[in-house]
Amino acid sequence: MLPKIATIKSVEKENDIVTTFTLDVKLPAAKPGQFIMAWLPGFEDEKPFSLAGAVPLVISVGARGKFSRALCNLKAGQKIWYRGPYGRGFELPKKGKRILLVGGGYGFAPLRYIAAVAKKKGISATAICGARSKGLLMKPATCKTIFTTDDGSAGMKGNVLVAAEELLKKEKFDMVYTCGPEKMMGAVARLAEKHKTVCQILTERYMKCGIGVCGHCCMGDKIVCWDGPMFYWGELKDNTEFEKVWRDRTGRAVKL
Repeated sequence: MLPKIATIKSVEKENDIVTTFTLDVKLPAAKPGQFIMAWLPGFEDEKPFSLAGAVPLVISVGARGKFSRALCNLKAGQKIWYRGPYGRGFELPKKGKRILLVGGGYGFAPLRYIAAVAKKKGISATAICGARSKGLLMKPATCKTIFTTDDGSAGMKGNVLVAAEELLKKEKFDMVYTCGPEKMMGAVARLAEKHKTVCQILTERYMKCGIGVCGHCCMGDKIVCWDGPMFYWGELKDNTEFEKVWRDRTGRAVKL
């Protein structure tokens, strides 16, 4: 697929590091959990971003590296080049009407998208959004949203597992969805398994092509951009590279 050009319709500064862009593009066939490859003139590589909305196209970008900082400096009316959507996205439960969403940092953005889709389907969602501090929290989803911060500066003090454990003890959910730091997602998945609930995990790796060709995003026997980025916990629990080491968007090995 050749890159297409999108114009930025609006820019919203969500927190200390995250900017959310709404583009003049509609992707009606896209699913929550899928991603696009984005590019800006002057940069050699494209970068993957999870969809935070599809009609219109929305992405939330954390200003971490050179590319993402440049992207976060763009204004309404400027252009972004993109390909996609790609990958396997989240799947709504075939039976049942209650889901739990657990997100860390800007991993909460694609969970807000599935919350909006679930609402249209008559599925009740409860969301947990966690961050280290108040200044790193994302905005709420279109459903009941519980906030947690490590330092107690907003919402419940502690990480998302504190809130998730409490909810899973008291209530029955038909599916758990999680996106954020990999150690957090593994812990959420094990907690869901403990309460006999299926968990879908949205993974991240260093993606260069987005279509399963280059091999940069391999995670054990999985190619994240092609086989995922959504995986059921049963597909990952025996994967020796999940929660261990992955390569960031510069190709640098990062221990989790």
